[in-house]
Amino acid sequence: MATLQFPSAPTKTAYDVIIIGGAIMGSATAWFLTENPDFDGSVLVVERDPSYAMCSTAHTYSCIRQQFSDPLNVRISQFTAAFIKDLPDRIGDARAPRLSVQNFGYLYLADNPRFADELRVNARMQRSVGAETELLTPDDIAARYPFYALDDILLGSINTKDEGYWDGGTLFDWLRRSARSRGVEYIGNEVVAMTRDGARVASVTLASGEVIACGHVVNASGPRAARTAAMAGIALPVEPRRRFNWVYTAEKPLDRALPLTIDPSGVHTRQDGPTTYMAGAAPAEDLPVDPDDFRMDHDRWQDHVWPIIATRIPQFEAIRVVTEWVGHYAYNTLDQNAIVGPHPEVDNLLFQNGFSGHGLQQAPAMGRAIAELITHGGFRSLDLTPMRFDRILSERRAVETAVI
Repeated sequence: MATLQFPSAPTKTAYDVIIIGGAIMGSATAWFLTENPDFDGSVLVVERDPSYAMCSTAHTYSCIRQQFSDPLNVRISQFTAAFIKDLPDRIGDARAPRLSVQNFGYLYLADNPRFADELRVNARMQRSVGAETELLTPDDIAARYPFYALDDILLGSINTKDEGYWDGGTLFDWLRRSARSRGVEYIGNEVVAMTRDGARVASVTLASGEVIACGHVVNASGPRAARTAAMAGIALPVEPRRRFNWVYTAEKPLDRALPLTIDPSGVHTRQDGPTTYMAGAAPAEDLPVDPDDFRMDHDRWQDHVWPIIATRIPQFEAIRVVTEWVGHYAYNTLDQNAIVGPHPEVDNLLFQNGFSGHGLQQAPAMGRAIAELITHGGFRSLDLTPMRFDRILSERRAVETAVI
């Protein structure tokens, strides 16, 4: 992703909305503010790295799924699927592409009765809200995908409607570009402090020294979300967690598309290109790290990931890594679900955090939701009340178990 030329200094000393973080979440919020006919305020987006080289948006699988355990998350993904397919009309620019989903689906594999029952419960819920999830016996899986070894598998779950790869980078580019053309100001700078005046954030301080007054502040800072919240004296249970990713080729490629296969071990792999595949895994110890920590564990592939892939897909006994990288989950340690909306004691500070690996596909709905909160004081399109910040204070969990 090419480095963008953002100015470093804001043009004003006060803004109606300051968004901290200009990747896809912050840009979606900025764009939906410009789209809301009842909002006519000024918006400043502060992005610490205009190259976006290390942001989570640039390090994702860029996939979308309907197979969640929380029905709200299913509806959120359904909105994204509809939004991207209609992107030129939604964004008001005929030059924008109509994006599609490569519907290879996600295939969850259960090797124990408890997880098989969980897949059954989730599938009933997913179908009730419009997904097309199918439950597959081992014989069903073997008939569709004869390359798997399934001796330990009891049940599978797959959905091939609006589930698979999509071009999240293009959506990000168009949201950011459109927001800027509509008057949203982006700067390459960093918020390093906030000043509170009772129950409100009165101003933010930039690394370059400017103090900027604000009406609302949006925390869209991804894996840095807890650091941003701490500037206002608020504890946020969101941690940067490393995730390792590999692209590989096979000596004997499969004769059909590989679904995004979630092995019971947690290792996952999917089709990437016509003859390339992608795999991902967590570290052996899934611990919080510094948001600048992108260390790769080079033994993780050889000792853990490759043996699991080769066992599950024997045809992948001979594979070769082409490239590898490390990204971060902004991991919500309470319930692995989004934290959306204002802090009950700091009412102009809005949170858009803790997506635990499924943020890219949720960005349109989350941007719309934050824009509605700022403009109308409440959710209008999709009621995300169960995801509001106040559950964090009472430790009331809004659990999402389908976290990969």
